[in-house]
Parts: sequence; C-alpha cells; structure tokens
Amino acid sequence: MSRLADKVAIITGGARGMGASHARLFVKEGAKVLIADILEKEGQALAKELGDNARFIKLDVTNKENWEQAVAVTEDAFGPANVLVNNAGITMNKSIEEMTLEEYKRIVEINQVSVFLGMKAVIPSMKAANGGSIVNISSMNGLVGGAIGYTDTKFAVRGMTKAAALSLAHYGIRVNSVHPGVIETPMIVQEETKDAVKEFAKYIPNGRVAKPEEVSNLVLFLASDESSYSTGSEFVVDGGMTAR
Repeated sequence: MSRLADKVAIITGGARGMGASHARLFVKEGAKVLIADILEKEGQALAKELGDNARFIKLDVTNKENWEQAVAVTEDAFGPANVLVNNAGITMNKSIEEMTLEEYKRIVEINQVSVFLGMKAVIPSMKAANGGSIVNISSMNGLVGGAIGYTDTKFAVRGMTKAAALSLAHYGIRVNSVHPGVIETPMIVQEETKDAVKEFAKYIPNGRVAKPEEVSNLVLFLASDESSYSTGSEFVVDGGMTAR
C-alpha cells in the first residue's frame, strides 16, 4: 500500500534540489502534490513529469497573499491540504562584518518568515482535513553554529516548530523539524559556496555529502501516518556531524 495514500501536500522550493526529490517520492507513494516555487520553468517541467497528481504554482514564500492563493489552488485541485513541507531556503557565504542589513533581512524573510506564513496559511485547510503534518526543513545549523543569517534563521525554525506543535496538537496537526547536514543540492554547490562545502565534507563522519533522496525518505516518514505520535521534535540527517 502507498505510504501517502489520501495525502495532499504542498512543498515549497519544490522545483529542484531537495524539494523536487520530496515531490517525486511523495507522488510515487500516492500523494497529490502542489509544487510551489519561484522557478517557473523548472517547476512546470517537474509537474508535467509527475503527471496528474502534481500541480505547479509560482509562490513567493515571503508573500501572505501568495500563500493564500497556493492553499486555494491546492484545495481546488486536490482537496484540503494535510501535509506541508516548508523546504524553501537560501544561504550566503558572508561573515557578519561583510553582510549588509538588506542581505540579512532577505535571509530572514525567506528562511524564517516564510515558515510562519506557510504554517498559518495551511491551518484552516488542515482543520478541514481533520489533521495534518507540517514538516519544517531546518538544518544541522539549527542545532550548532554556522553562517550568520542562515544559522540564526534555522535555529528560529526549530523554535517555531516546537511552539506551533504545542499550539496545534489539539487539531491533530503535527509539526516537526528536519535538520539536514551537507546535502548535494543547487543551493550548496553555487559558485560562492561550493569550495567551502567541498572542504567541509572532509570532516563528515560518514565520509561524504548526502543525496537529496536520503532526506526525502525522512520527510516521507514524517508526512505519513507512520509518525503519528511524533510532534515538536527534531529529526537529524547529517552523517554524524552533530554527534561530535
């Protein structure tokens, strides 16, 4: 039996990288998926690849009205959403001395404010569905230090997850955070960060950078009813980095 039968999911940052990996696995396991991203060409191509159980919408995750539209499109196409994966995020390889206020605010808006907006927007839909699962993608840098801006917001996602889990438990809505380590995605192999990532990978206890699918398997578990008693918790997939 498909592990996500009868699930309707919204996945942000779903056009490529980890988000696309999540979308592919979700559809394979029986879910209907709204792929939400600012990358129209890639998102539309992925939705076409995945067939009738996938739709694409252009979503600015920092925009409240865009979120409301995304939920409405999901409900029109598939019914009430009962899974949300807040996957969209950015990083910047700059020190606190180099980073401008505008750059810092941009990271906060995309990595942190978007998670608040997404959770808030999907609550009525999940209530209509008699419950649901919200999976917030944080980072190992939501547990230990890292780049300024990125670390700050990923710690915030971890805290927001716990607060929302307590607030929404009586609706049957579960909220958990996932904390990936170094994953082979476009975000970390961009020109300004790829050398640092290559050097960092030498210190991973498992000896390698992870594939997106290795994170997707954990996200699948949290989206499914198999994790029905897990809420307000951190799930780490980092090759042993935070075990040091």
